[in-house]
Amino acid sequence: MLGSGGFADVFLYEQNMPRRQVAVKVMLAEVVTSQVKQMFQAEANLMAQLSTHPSILTVYQASVSADGRPYLVMELCSSAIGQRYRMDPLPVAEALSIGVRIASAVETAHRAGVLHRDIKPSNILTTAYGHPVLSDFGIAATLGEAEVTEAIGLSIPWSAPEVLLDETSGTIASEIWALGATIYSLLAGRSPFEVIGKENTSSELISRITKGRPQPIGRVDVPPRLEQVLQKAMSKKPSARQRSVIEFIRELQAVETELGLPQTPIEVAMDDWALATAEDPEDRTRVKGLVSVDPSATRRRRRNASAATVMRAPTRTVVRESAGSMPSSTAPPPARWSRALVLSLVACAILVVALAVTATFVLVKVSSSGEIPTVRDLSGRVSSGTIVFSWTDPGLQPDDTYQVAVGDEPPSSQHATEFRVDAKPGETVCVTVTVNRDGKTGAPSGQKCVQRADSP
Repeated sequence: MLGSGGFADVFLYEQNMPRRQVAVKVMLAEVVTSQVKQMFQAEANLMAQLSTHPSILTVYQASVSADGRPYLVMELCSSAIGQRYRMDPLPVAEALSIGVRIASAVETAHRAGVLHRDIKPSNILTTAYGHPVLSDFGIAATLGEAEVTEAIGLSIPWSAPEVLLDETSGTIASEIWALGATIYSLLAGRSPFEVIGKENTSSELISRITKGRPQPIGRVDVPPRLEQVLQKAMSKKPSARQRSVIEFIRELQAVETELGLPQTPIEVAMDDWALATAEDPEDRTRVKGLVSVDPSATRRRRRNASAATVMRAPTRTVVRESAGSMPSSTAPPPARWSRALVLSLVACAILVVALAVTATFVLVKVSSSGEIPTVRDLSGRVSSGTIVFSWTDPGLQPDDTYQVAVGDEPPSSQHATEFRVDAKPGETVCVTVTVNRDGKTGAPSGQKCVQRADSP
């Protein structure tokens, strides 16, 4: 036995054909019902598709044992990370790299319409080659619909406030919260709301998570910007967190750049299987069970994609032969053309070339000088004790972000054209906004300062 949980045991097996060691996860007999079996089968199919991702645990096979218990045959991995961080918190560089890779797996799942709903350190395993992978993908979502498993689809220390309060069973925002809490744990050696020397019961943790905010990690080697990214991810209000996992990943990469570390690459699948998702991000991640993929629909999508590719094929360009190999049917200019006409044509050609060169120079100059737009109409106001800064979109591209700096603090990244700051009576808050494109920052806006009134 490799491990045991509330609804399954994991065993070490040796597979005969092909011969290799594998981990076999077998559901406990007491939680198996006909509904759970159906959900397990759908989950196994989905898991097999997701496990092609390099940071998701590989599933080799799924079946039902002779006594009726469903099981999964999986890649044998180490659980060292989930055990190690409590005794020996991870170095910052390693925690950032793991964070980017695991978040990439979560983003890929979101694009396939799936929520993990149980992201935590113990579900991060390590392959034989040291690559972190996310395990138990989709099992919590599958079992969460079954009445017998209502209590085990939840890991309190890494669950978002709105999930603990039963306001939602899972969203993109709650997954971002769990990712932030997981990286925090790897760095701090404890979950974000554990307090050393005090009671850390389930009720105590729920109270702290729903009412408070995590304490600083308490390590001098953790940069303030990383603390800021994690605090933002664990904001009590879902709207205050990063808008997507991709945005969260880019902020982690920005910390890597700030520390002089090579950026961990984003691993997000863009293959045709991901195109099965809905257009609305909320619709494709509001999962109440397992999303099953119809193989015939997949085949139809692939045929349609192939047809679309053919339709988008570029038109073949016909290149005319040079004058030296001109076909015999092409006659030279008529002798009756006058010298004046020829000179006029030559002059027109020279003028056209000159205008083209000038236009190219102007376009290149404009492109280089206006490559990254600048926010020029930053304004601020006080609303119910909160200072609200706003501006209009200067022309952002889809992957551009705003970098909002409050005073001398490290900037935060966002896509919205509004930024809110809680201020004390009489406090003055100054904000600067710049646009970031592909890791490069444009010219900053003028600093805008707003003072909150001395009394409400």
